[in-house]
Amino acid sequence: MLGMAQEAGAPKKGALKQCVTTGVFGRGMSFEDMCRHAAELGFYGFDLIGPDRWPVLKKYGLMPTMMPPPYGGTIPDGINEPANHARIEKTMREAIDLCAAHGVPNAIVLTGSRRGMKDEVGADNCVAFLNRVKGQAEDKGVTLCIELLNSKVDHKDYMCDHTAWGVGVTGRVNSPRVKLLYDIYHMQIMEGDIVRTIRANIQWLAHFHTGGNPGRHEIDGTQELNYRFVAEALRELGFDGQVAHEYSPAKGRDPIQSLKEAKEIFEG
Repeated sequence: MLGMAQEAGAPKKGALKQCVTTGVFGRGMSFEDMCRHAAELGFYGFDLIGPDRWPVLKKYGLMPTMMPPPYGGTIPDGINEPANHARIEKTMREAIDLCAAHGVPNAIVLTGSRRGMKDEVGADNCVAFLNRVKGQAEDKGVTLCIELLNSKVDHKDYMCDHTAWGVGVTGRVNSPRVKLLYDIYHMQIMEGDIVRTIRANIQWLAHFHTGGNPGRHEIDGTQELNYRFVAEALRELGFDGQVAHEYSPAKGRDPIQSLKEAKEIFEG
């Protein structure tokens, strides 16, 4: 069983648990080197890494913080379609057991595309699926995180593209182990008003992803969001989940320097 992150990577009391994704390191770096850099910079964990690479994370004292797709569906083919339920339920249950056995706190869930389906019908279908698996998630202590994505720029037709819709689904399921993965970049594109939305819905938000808009590059002054203010709000709310940086370094930028700056922004 993977233990908690080593002391060097564990956040200070009251600090946000910052994580990384592979994309922040740019191209051409081995996964082992990514882990080494993440550990040296004091990150807590690594998002969206499959079980085959968890031993490498353990070697560097990093937590696997979010089980990746396709266990909980894919962006186009997810839990809003009843025809997918039996298949995804099988893999979702496998994911919950794997996460529980290795100390992984979260598993991603994707709703799928609309393909002409009305949002209220999709919501009913998602609630029906989540009610089938929430008991196991509760028993095992694993949080199922439905990801909010934008359907305007990156993922045309994706159903869970507004916070209100996602909160409607999680509220109906009403489980402490079924919440949302709030991707700040995606929701800035779809609806803005980020901090007010987070404050109003924090009980349903289990995990966060960052990224600068426009372009999903660094979260510094080159983009339109004030991430220091976002981080301050999360600290004020006492958020104790994880925040994973998920951006691609802009051309000509040093990925490691950008990552240092992103970490400092969220440290306050």
